[in-house]
Amino acid sequence: MDLSTLKPAAGSVHSDNFRRGRGHGSGNGKTSGKGHKGQKARSGAPRVGFEGGQMPLYRRLPKRGFTCINSKRIVAINVKDLERFDNDTVVTVEKLVEAGVVKNPRDGVKVLANGELTKKLVVKVNAVSEGAKAKIEAAGGTCEVM
Repeated sequence: MDLSTLKPAAGSVHSDNFRRGRGHGSGNGKTSGKGHKGQKARSGAPRVGFEGGQMPLYRRLPKRGFTCINSKRIVAINVKDLERFDNDTVVTVEKLVEAGVVKNPRDGVKVLANGELTKKLVVKVNAVSEGAKAKIEAAGGTCEVM
């Protein structure tokens, strides 16, 4: 689950297209949904994150590094993880998820060379290391980068 996929429960959010300050019958008359008095009832209420003139939290905390927006999160698996498949199986990312080898493929799956392989497999993943490719082909299988 990511923060970008969160959304409120069905029916818990009301639309924002009703007119405020149009009488008691509208449900938003008199104070127009702003309560009684106070800074937030008036025009020019402070912005989000304003702490009354105190240095706000987002400025107090140190900033370090950056997040590259072009980076890819590749999930690595080893050659020994492919041993669970039968001979002549076409191993794809979907098959790896079904078998429980990979939980979330994210931006792709890469096969690394740790372990041994004794079965002939056709491996179709996003990336394969040179060592892993050699081990798969030595067992009689083939590698295909998608």
